[in-house]
Amino acid sequence: MTADLDQAWRALESGDVGSAVNSLRGGADDLRPADVGRFVGAVGRAANLPDLSTAAEALVERPDAPQACHDFGYACLEAGLPHLAIPALRTGRANAPEAAPILWELTSALEDLERHEDAVHALRTWDGPLPDWPGGYLLAYNTLCSGDIDVARELLDHLSTPEDESWDLAHHRITLMVERAEVARETGPMDHRDLRGWHFALTGAVLGRISPHGFDEGMAGRFAYLGDGYESCRTGIADLVAVLAAGGHAPDAVMPLPDRSSLILGLATARLLDLPVVPVEPERSDALVVAYDLTDTDMELRRSLVPRSPGQVLFEHASCWSDPPGVAADVVSVLHQTVNPPWGGSLRVVDGDLVRDPVDERPDEEIAEEIVAVEPREGDPEVVPFTEAVARRWADGPRLPSMTSGPVRSSKFV
Repeated sequence: MTADLDQAWRALESGDVGSAVNSLRGGADDLRPADVGRFVGAVGRAANLPDLSTAAEALVERPDAPQACHDFGYACLEAGLPHLAIPALRTGRANAPEAAPILWELTSALEDLERHEDAVHALRTWDGPLPDWPGGYLLAYNTLCSGDIDVARELLDHLSTPEDESWDLAHHRITLMVERAEVARETGPMDHRDLRGWHFALTGAVLGRISPHGFDEGMAGRFAYLGDGYESCRTGIADLVAVLAAGGHAPDAVMPLPDRSSLILGLATARLLDLPVVPVEPERSDALVVAYDLTDTDMELRRSLVPRSPGQVLFEHASCWSDPPGVAADVVSVLHQTVNPPWGGSLRVVDGDLVRDPVDERPDEEIAEEIVAVEPREGDPEVVPFTEAVARRWADGPRLPSMTSGPVRSSKFV
């Protein structure tokens, strides 16, 4: 057993299941399936996941059996453990290269880890032409997420229309992504540093602010922890106004989502745009939906915003890139992993201790007026020309979410 697996066992035996699992995120590929199976079986028992422990026990008994490898990999994916699925799925693939279901599970595991180049390599090892659904689609999707727009376009053009209607949404999604990537390439390099371009290609959102903090040290324009401020909120609204004008949208009302932060931001946005505030109606056309952070919104309400009503724009100030909310906004101010709104009780270090100030309990309208009164900082000069360049593919089609960072990767803290 490797040192990483020894460490994982020690953490598990101490009762820390999360640390045990996370300690193998960067070092599970080369483990033997039987060793992974024994460890995952113990994880399943500790976490009360009987399906996972049953599949792990079967793998330990027959670590080279393709069916056992497939079932174990599937169980790991269902439990949110894609990195622990890979050794068994690769073994199953080697022992049964003609078994497509093992390849699909291996591709899913690599996708979940955002290892799109590895997924492309795995799919390319298929002997003969891949079946279009899901093979050709998976190859096109992972090729695009690896950063190769031209090959993704070629693969998309050769995809047949799916006979199974359950693939229609995936077909539409990859079509939109490739088209947006091609449009974004007209205004930027679309390389592994072009965060705004790739965020638009994958989600359809125009990103207002690129974080300068640690850009070349692994963050690539995204925030990890963001202690938000009033100036940031005001600047986000200013960027929104610029994007609306550049994209040719003139909303007739503001619909704040019902959580407190969204209500505050929505009131400020309505004041600055001189628009009425109306209750949320996902079907309403030509309205501006305002969210502070969509992960704070009820899941059903989020899902109701995926189908786009004509002329409607969804603005999200602080969007969680590490745990996407399940609906893609049209305009995003900043990308964060963790955010604390300015009225949420700020964190400070006092005499070496971390202290949280109390939540600002003033009326929402009063806090909104404080946002309005702040002078925004100077916006990114690239936002308006970018929006003008991509306007023909912006705020177009359903707001289908993306679960990947794509070619522009950022350090993720777990």
